Amino acid sequence: MSEPIPWDEARRRVHAAARPLPASEMPLVEAEGATLAAPLVTLTDLPAFPTSSVDGWAVRGAGPWRIVGRVLAGDTARPIGDGEAVEIATGAMVPDGTEQIVRLENASRDGDRISGQGRPQKEWRVPGEEAYKGDELLPAGVTVSPGVLALAAACGYDALRVRPGPRASVLVFGDELLTAGLPTSGRIRDALGPSLPAWLRRAGAVTDRAVTDRAVTDGDRGESQGRQRGSVLVRDTLEAHVRAIAGSDVDVICTTGGTMHGPVDHLHGAVAELGAEYVVNTVRVRPGFPMLVAKLPDGRFVAGLPGNPQSAVVAFVSLVVPLLAGLSGAPLPALRQVTLGAPIPGRGDYTHLALVRLADDGHAYPLAHAGSSMLRGVAQADGFAMIAPGGTGEKGQPVPLVPVPMLNGERP
Repeated sequence: MSEPIPWDEARRRVHAAARPLPASEMPLVEAEGATLAAPLVTLTDLPAFPTSSVDGWAVRGAGPWRIVGRVLAGDTARPIGDGEAVEIATGAMVPDGTEQIVRLENASRDGDRISGQGRPQKEWRVPGEEAYKGDELLPAGVTVSPGVLALAAACGYDALRVRPGPRASVLVFGDELLTAGLPTSGRIRDALGPSLPAWLRRAGAVTDRAVTDRAVTDGDRGESQGRQRGSVLVRDTLEAHVRAIAGSDVDVICTTGGTMHGPVDHLHGAVAELGAEYVVNTVRVRPGFPMLVAKLPDGRFVAGLPGNPQSAVVAFVSLVVPLLAGLSGAPLPALRQVTLGAPIPGRGDYTHLALVRLADDGHAYPLAHAGSSMLRGVAQADGFAMIAPGGTGEKGQPVPLVPVPMLNGERP
């Protein structure tokens, strides 16, 4: 086995190895979840023209003012003269010549005349108040959220230049795994096949049945034990591993199990037979250190995750999340700081990623049932507290949080 590399170096190395996927123009209604391939630059002043903040009367000069019209949202306002008033709706264009807007509740009407008192501050937005034409509002690499879509529409965009999410598939290795029913006779349920596609989608990948079912064709069913939505279960033979990886026509192939060098661990052999080059081969992190990312000659990536469920999640947040970010043209995900509410031991020379839950007091607390094969902690976790090699986590100490990409559907 190769000498493990430091955890933070592994994250950087994988992100740097992932060249951004090609960009394309995409209509706004289809761009949600993609990544901006260019900065979002406003095509107009925001707002583009003066707009009223209230319902009232746009007036000029001293009152009382003579009513000369009305302007609603969507109307083009004509200029007003001295002593004139125009009824105006919130969001409507403010007429040239307006000196103040008197709110409806502060005005009184007598026939065709209006009297009242405006407020000292302007009651309308001026062009460029939010941004001027040509201002950069968001950098490239930002995920297109509903808020980004709204901003782009306000700026005048009909389409955005974006990079769609990388396509991903999941190959599950292990003859001992079942896809349905209760564990029995030495065989256990596959926990990663149903969950990894969901984690991939939360991290920005595209993983659906149309993509992942290409991994094993109908003619290959003798080489697989079965399939389930979003993943394919592959037999523990070198031939089956090679055929499944070669046939998965996606950007990132996530595999589970087989990352060691035991008698039924064939991932390293498949990587070699397919001519792939390691980007990362084992990481100095606990749990989860037998993990890898390799690049195939055609540019696809294989991300090898351990078979133990929590170790697989550690490998996912450590390597797959940075890989997806790199392919999307996004920066390496930054890690925010949290304060420990209880001590967490170190793991010697290894980085320790400890499952934690964020409590109402704002502190991060370690979870029980955090063994590498256990899932109760994973199901409750907000992320992993990162304890640096050679150190420990003390109560009250700030530490980086590596988020689990499933909390409220948020990206890491």
